[in-house]
Amino acid sequence: MGDDLGDDWWEQKGNSDSPVGEEEGEEPEKQPTEQASPQEKKGKKRKSVTENPVPVKKKTALKSQTECFMAQEKKEDGEKKPKKKRKKKKKTITDVLATSEPKSGSPGDLQSLVLEHFKDKRSVIELEELKLQDSCFVRSNDLTHSLSSYLKEICPKWAKVQKQHTEKSSVVLLIVCSAALRVIELIKQLTTFKGEAKVLKLFAKHIKVEEQVKLLQTGVTHIGVGTPGRLSALIEKEGLTLPPLRFLVLDWNWRDQKLRRMVDIPEVKGDLLKLLDMGILKGCREGKVKVGLF
Repeated sequence: MGDDLGDDWWEQKGNSDSPVGEEEGEEPEKQPTEQASPQEKKGKKRKSVTENPVPVKKKTALKSQTECFMAQEKKEDGEKKPKKKRKKKKKTITDVLATSEPKSGSPGDLQSLVLEHFKDKRSVIELEELKLQDSCFVRSNDLTHSLSSYLKEICPKWAKVQKQHTEKSSVVLLIVCSAALRVIELIKQLTTFKGEAKVLKLFAKHIKVEEQVKLLQTGVTHIGVGTPGRLSALIEKEGLTLPPLRFLVLDWNWRDQKLRRMVDIPEVKGDLLKLLDMGILKGCREGKVKVGLF
């Protein structure tokens, strides 16, 4: 009996030990661990932040892709649209002459001007007739003369020539320039040369052609100073006849505010060539008219 009690006691003890042992063994897993320190919490938070994928990275990736795409588009646009080249400004007469010394005109300049103008309008034979001999010209101004001193040089016997001229509607000396103001200026420069000669201004500004025709008919005019357009109009209306003409002086070297000569202005150049072709070149070839470039 004693043995039975002993066995029962060991069985109970064994049964009681096994569940207790199991519970004690499981307690570390079920029971929460000790409270973590603040530093450990921060570490865990940082770890979670770095480990977990953040949507911001996706946005930045998309943003970088769009920026690359836009940059590529801009590059393509830049390649398609080349930069426009700046056009160089053409040099004007004023620009050229401002950096160069003025040169006096010569008979060859007038010859070249006439032939260049009529080369497409006349036959070969007619062009030969337009060429003037050197004897048709008097000495050109070398840019040192005033108008009076130049006229005294080319026409030393002016007093005699003046007295021999008695025909109306004509002049013995014709001075051609580009503008009305220049006409007035040249007339003032004639005071020491003209003597008793009568001078008439022949330009279109404020004066009708009919009035000038009457002035030429009323008395003997020795010197006429005018513009080529008005002189051509007077010849066409027979208010000015050319047979008594002896000297033709072109205001060749004078330049306006834009540094243009009379032959540099298209309208004036056209009128001048028309005037020369109305009988003056013919008078030069016949030896009746002498041409001077002032």
